[in-house]
Amino acid sequence: MSERFFEDPILNSPYEQPSRHWELDKDGIPTQQVVELRRESRLITPIPKPKKRGGKEEQRVLEFEAQGLSENDQQYEVTQQVNSIRKLVEEWRQSPESQWKVTSETARLLKHWRHHKFQGIRPFFCQIEAAETAIWLTEVAPEIGKRGKDILEKLESANDEANPGLFRMALKLATGAGKTTVMAMLIAWQTINAARHPGSSRFTKGFLVVAPGITIRDRLRVLKPNDTESYFRRMELVPQDLVGELGKARIVITNYHAFRKRELLDLAKGTRQFMEGWRGEQMATTETEGQMLQRVMSELMGMKQVLVINDEAHHCYREKPISDEERDKIQLSSEEKAEAKSHREAARMWISGIEAVSRKIGKGQQRVIDLSATPFFLASSGYTEGTLFPWTVSDFSLMDAIESGVVKLPRVPVADNISKEMPFYRELWKNIKKSMPKKGRGKSGQYAPDSLPTELNTAIEALYGHYVTTFELWQEAGFEVPPCFIIVCNNTSTSKLVYDYISGYEVEDERGDKQIRKGACPLFSNYDDYERPLPRPRTLLIDSEQLESGEALDANFREMAGTEIEQFRREIIQREGAGAAGTKLSDADLLREVMNTVGKPGKLGADIRCVVSVAMLTEGWDTNTVTHVLGVRAFSTQLLCEQVVGRALRRQNYQLNPDTGRYDVEYADILGIPFDFTAQSVRANPKPPPKTIQVKAISPDRDRLEIAFPNVLGYRVELPDEDVTATFGEDHVLELTPSLVGPAITSNQGIIGEGVQLTLERTKDLRKSTVILHLATHLVMTKYPDGQGVPRTHLVLKMKKVVRNWLDECLVCKAGTNHGQLAYRKIADMACERMLSAIVVSAGADKKRLAILDPYNPTGSTMDVNFNTAKTLRWETDSRRCHVNWAICDSTWEQEFCRVLDAHPKVRRWVKNQSMGFEVPYLLAGEPRRYIPDFIVVVDDGRGEDDLLNLVCEVKGYQREDAIEKKNTMETYWVPGVNNTDKFGRWAFAEFRDPMVMENQLSEAVQEEVNHVLDSVLAVEVA
Repeated sequence: MSERFFEDPILNSPYEQPSRHWELDKDGIPTQQVVELRRESRLITPIPKPKKRGGKEEQRVLEFEAQGLSENDQQYEVTQQVNSIRKLVEEWRQSPESQWKVTSETARLLKHWRHHKFQGIRPFFCQIEAAETAIWLTEVAPEIGKRGKDILEKLESANDEANPGLFRMALKLATGAGKTTVMAMLIAWQTINAARHPGSSRFTKGFLVVAPGITIRDRLRVLKPNDTESYFRRMELVPQDLVGELGKARIVITNYHAFRKRELLDLAKGTRQFMEGWRGEQMATTETEGQMLQRVMSELMGMKQVLVINDEAHHCYREKPISDEERDKIQLSSEEKAEAKSHREAARMWISGIEAVSRKIGKGQQRVIDLSATPFFLASSGYTEGTLFPWTVSDFSLMDAIESGVVKLPRVPVADNISKEMPFYRELWKNIKKSMPKKGRGKSGQYAPDSLPTELNTAIEALYGHYVTTFELWQEAGFEVPPCFIIVCNNTSTSKLVYDYISGYEVEDERGDKQIRKGACPLFSNYDDYERPLPRPRTLLIDSEQLESGEALDANFREMAGTEIEQFRREIIQREGAGAAGTKLSDADLLREVMNTVGKPGKLGADIRCVVSVAMLTEGWDTNTVTHVLGVRAFSTQLLCEQVVGRALRRQNYQLNPDTGRYDVEYADILGIPFDFTAQSVRANPKPPPKTIQVKAISPDRDRLEIAFPNVLGYRVELPDEDVTATFGEDHVLELTPSLVGPAITSNQGIIGEGVQLTLERTKDLRKSTVILHLATHLVMTKYPDGQGVPRTHLVLKMKKVVRNWLDECLVCKAGTNHGQLAYRKIADMACERMLSAIVVSAGADKKRLAILDPYNPTGSTMDVNFNTAKTLRWETDSRRCHVNWAICDSTWEQEFCRVLDAHPKVRRWVKNQSMGFEVPYLLAGEPRRYIPDFIVVVDDGRGEDDLLNLVCEVKGYQREDAIEKKNTMETYWVPGVNNTDKFGRWAFAEFRDPMVMENQLSEAVQEEVNHVLDSVLAVEVA
């Protein structure tokens, strides 16, 4: 029986695609059918759109079906390459273990990752697939003949052209999909094999892990086996008997900046010129290549092989030289040109460092494994912007991650009340950039926080308002840390203004006295109600100018966070030793620690609610509490959009919902970032997209068929105070079954020895009189208050008679269940709700029932129906019977009922309750719920056209507990409560459970109301 590994939990996705899931067979291997489906219908990451170039303003199409890289007429076949490798890896995965062609140690790891009963989060399929791809290319491909040889030759050819001397493999995994876990899996695979097979050239115990910055470098320390939070122990990535081999690994983690050759002799410019003039030659005072490598990776020097692992590897490439004329054709703003230049310099330094490692250590081609969510070439790289690295061998895109539930679901603007096409807040910067400062932070004195564009103020308020709701929900749920709101700005000037605007700032009045201006967002304020700075700020400003200048943090913050700072220092001593330079934290180091610990209880950043940044949060930030993102900058490509949105997509909870077996959906709300979900599917046989239709009220042509309904919030009932009686019927029956209360008999058996049966004998022994008193007390205390909400405790003894009669007439115990289980709170609630409905009905009309209406929106109407859908199960309505043009059905039974309604002579108008807002509040096991009936049908029941009957209809098959409570609520509370308001005409309720006799059932329901009319008339005449 297959197990669902993870399934799309998204109920309201912003793109109308069928949800897909990955299924595993009994051995934990994806079934062939699902693999084929994923291969043929997978979504590809949205391709970044290149900037406009000179000449005709046409966007060039990115094609992937020809060899080559650098010219307009030279594209490459990366997608085809990835799919070919995926197919071969899948065939290998499905083959018997005897045909895997890997070492016994590798086979042991593969089986462990696939089948081990992990105590925590098991590796995702995408993580295992990425590791398997690297394993297959290293161990299997060289052994399987021409198919493997062709793949390797193509990779070597691509690397020879783009990365001479290096053999790179890029594994593409979406942000939040767990790239660090994949690195740990690769290190374990290589180390264990190198320890057991020391003569093999395929494996190594030396690893150089290169990151794009200090933030990520510090985070990757979990890759060291002796780290206090090592992934190898925490995530059980290695079988226990192989853990000892990991101690033989030599792992160096650095950031690419370390490859810059440093000055060995710090000389002033004038001193250097004087000495060079006296000597008559240029002084060599910088490190040699060997000295640089000795400083960066001294632990790895002397090893025969080193595996380089690049994190966020899209920063690492050898740029293709292009002429200044060609570069000028790429239309970029001044800020974008500066950013592109910075990217080129970073890439040049990074790749040069790896090439130096290859020259010093590598034998033949140096092996490099790249990991990135976006391994695309950037602008001004010399290659077509937005195209995948040609050495990409595995692809798990952001859309795959969203569909699989591995990450949060980003929600972006899709419509508003002022924009006709693109929503205003989807491209916020485009609408406000003319009013924003363009200079650096230190040169923008003419700007003030309260002078930000109104549109930006409104955007902040809109997103902040939703943040407040989320914040309160988190507090109610008992979360230890607050949700995080991040704002990404275009420059330091904007970031400072936005920071001051939301968190408060100091100003000087005309006398020179300092005053505090309160921030626009109280939850983000860094000042208390007495205008004193908070000891721990709630809003954090991160920008390169502050970090590079060594600007000191607030003294109160350091003092109040002394305990946490000392904890960091102890951790550094444990990792690096007491004499390490890291034990003395500078302000910049401390600021980075605060940023890296946002959302982590008990750490420096635990209280941070908002982070305002320039570009430091575009990658490498692993905070999982981000719920809101605001972009206040230009986003020239989808690549940048994906990087920024990705900071909010890391899930907070990886526990499966016990009821659904899936992850609960988590959301990230986005404004100001034009992130695009419109990814194109790649299919063997392209199919047109599903046809969508607009379901709406046809106005004014069908306005005569409009149906109005009440918006009911609750019910008020005058309950009997003295004479409590109840007459029970079939709707008041409660069946206790194992499906409702759980198994009544359970057999437990060990490997050997005697088994035992677990039964419900203890609850069965509960005396009936005890159960009666318990239910009577529970009914009075929770369901039977007086007009002021106070329980009528004096009625407990009288209520015992009602309970006893209900037990005798309505309780049915099946399959080992017993009356003692009525002591369970939820079961007791169900029983009391049944009894209360009988009491209310028996009280008669003299105890009036009244529906409580929504005071702000008491009436709903079919006039408000307007939505689009691709569902094909639908019925085109008769223009003479229905105000809405289509009925969207949930079953063929409902389709049949639509046919009956269009043809029945007593029906005057009807509507299917879809996106109409017609809901009925009810209780199930003491929990408030909302019931959405299927249809409203207006019929002539004999009182004439001026007094028609509104019949609420439910088309239902099997009547479960929730259906019983819905029916009781409709008949006991909603229908009489609405009728007693005298504002919405007459209402009734009917259920239809047999599609073959629906027409007769409808006629019977109408006749039943006719009989009620006749009985009322006869009673009046007799009186």
